[in-house]
Amino acid sequence: MQGQERVRISTTKGNIVVSLYKNTPIHSKNFLRLVKEGFYDSTAFHRVIADFMIQGGDPNTKPSSGSSRYGSGGPGYTLEAELNKGYVHRRGALAAAREPDEVNPSKRSNGSQFYIVVGRKYPRKYLGKFEEENGVTYTESDKLNYENEGGAPHLDGNYTIFGHVLEGMDVVDEISKVNIGRADRPKEAVYIIKMDILQ
Repeated sequence: MQGQERVRISTTKGNIVVSLYKNTPIHSKNFLRLVKEGFYDSTAFHRVIADFMIQGGDPNTKPSSGSSRYGSGGPGYTLEAELNKGYVHRRGALAAAREPDEVNPSKRSNGSQFYIVVGRKYPRKYLGKFEEENGVTYTESDKLNYENEGGAPHLDGNYTIFGHVLEGMDVVDEISKVNIGRADRPKEAVYIIKMDILQ
C-alpha cells in the first residue's frame, strides 16, 4: 500500500506521521488542502474510545469557536465515499468519519473529521462474520494483521480509509487512554497544535 504524501500531526501528546493513499484521491487531496490552509490547527480530539479509535478534525473544538457542539462541525461540505476493498481497518488506519447510514445511505464522508484506529485483536474465526455482513473479503495478510496487531473489522466496507500511521502509534495509544467524560470526550483536551506536509 504505497503512500502518496506524508503529513505530520503535532499534538499536545506528541507527533503522529500519516501516509495518504494515492487511490483515494478525493479524500487525500481534500485532507492535504485543509492541512495547507491550517484548518486542523488548534482543533481537539473530541471523541476517544480505548481499544477502538481516536477522532478529530471538528472546527467546533477550537477554543476560539465558542461552540460546545463537538462532533457536528466540518468545512461545510461532504465527500463522496471511496470504499477501496484493498484497505481494512487495521491498527493505525486513517479514515474519514461520517453520519450514520440512516441519514447517509451513500456513506458520504464528513469533509474534515477523521479517525485513527487503535482497535483490538480478533482471532480469524470471528472475521468471517464481518466478511458476510459487510461484503468484504480478507486476504491472508489482513487476517494475520487482525490476529496479531488488531483493528476494527466491524467498520470494513462502510467508511473510507485514506491513509495509515507511519510513526507515532505510541502517541495514538496514549491519546486513546486519556480519561473521558460524556460522549467519549476527553476530560482534559488533547489538541492538534498544527499539521505539516512532509517533503
